[in-house]
Amino acid sequence: MPDTKDKEKDPIKDKFNPIRNGLLEFVVLSVISARKVYSADILEILLGTEFATQEGTLYPLLSRLRREGTVEYEWVESAAGPPRKYYRLTEKGEEQLATLGKYWNKLSHTIKTLSKKKS
Repeated sequence: MPDTKDKEKDPIKDKFNPIRNGLLEFVVLSVISARKVYSADILEILLGTEFATQEGTLYPLLSRLRREGTVEYEWVESAAGPPRKYYRLTEKGEEQLATLGKYWNKLSHTIKTLSKKKS
């Protein structure tokens, strides 16, 4: 019998869902910044993290990032089948990632500071 515990709604995770969705671009850019990466590899890297996602979410995000000029791709022949798109950051993408990183650090610092204040 399947474990129903995994399928139960987690009210805390539900509260943070919009935040996780908003951070997905930052996370995907971070993954791509490490090396040229195939979309299936991105999904694999995110699997088991709080940012695990599906093709139906990732592919539109990658398309938008490409249209915005933050990522580009190249076709690479594959021994396992048809050619694959490997993504990499553009200079604009590197700048965007740095900006998002700075803003994330600012948010994180603000939350830490506020949580230390006594009422």
